[in-house]
Amino acid sequence: MADSRTAAKPKPQRRTGVREAAAQATRDSILKSATKVFARYGYDGGSVEKISKAAKSYDRMIYYYFGSKEGLFIAVLEGIYKRMDDAEAAIALDVSRPVEALTEVIRFVLGYYRKNPEFVTLLNTENLHKGRHISKSLRAREYSSRAVAIIEEILASGAAQGLFRKDLVARDIYLLIASTGYFYTSNRHTLTAFLGEPLESPEAITHWEDFVIETLLRTVRADEPQDNTPPHEDTSKWQKSQPAASRARSSSRT
Repeated sequence: MADSRTAAKPKPQRRTGVREAAAQATRDSILKSATKVFARYGYDGGSVEKISKAAKSYDRMIYYYFGSKEGLFIAVLEGIYKRMDDAEAAIALDVSRPVEALTEVIRFVLGYYRKNPEFVTLLNTENLHKGRHISKSLRAREYSSRAVAIIEEILASGAAQGLFRKDLVARDIYLLIASTGYFYTSNRHTLTAFLGEPLESPEAITHWEDFVIETLLRTVRADEPQDNTPPHEDTSKWQKSQPAASRARSSSRT
């Protein structure tokens, strides 16, 4: 006699891993699109509608994952800081060679600003709002503190070897490096017109990077010479790329 009882069918397992991956992909898509939209239109012009359209998503998903437009903007700012922090952490620095290590940090910062114009644009936007959004972030400070800590370690190594001054403050050096990279990049278009010089040309960029490195190393070194006259630098190659009027103006200053 056949058994009329049937074996209980196992309940289908929920594919939670797939759902979580899909949710993360949606969140990442929104964040990526928001970064581009805010960089292009600013905070006020970067509407939820524009962002959801760019992400091929829905407005409600933005509110679901980020709570509000401001919450999304804060996440965007945290994201750009984190990417810079991750890139900086990936640099192979030998702090036992402090001059070379500090030079690498300077090259990285100037290069990062130049290669990531959205980073600069978004910071400009947030500064127009007096930092009211990023001040609400619980993560922003940890990114900046890590960058300052790297410089602090380099300065300590240089001071211990008698190469760097002992009265240096890592935060000051960090601000000096950041300002030289940020200002040059954020104002490159207006300065090109104002100075009549192509600041985005490879020669101009190399010239500025070398000048910043020399300036920073002069600032930190322990044995500052009495003769502060900078060494002669051949700028003829860089100046060849300048308009004739600019070269004439430069020559008139010498």
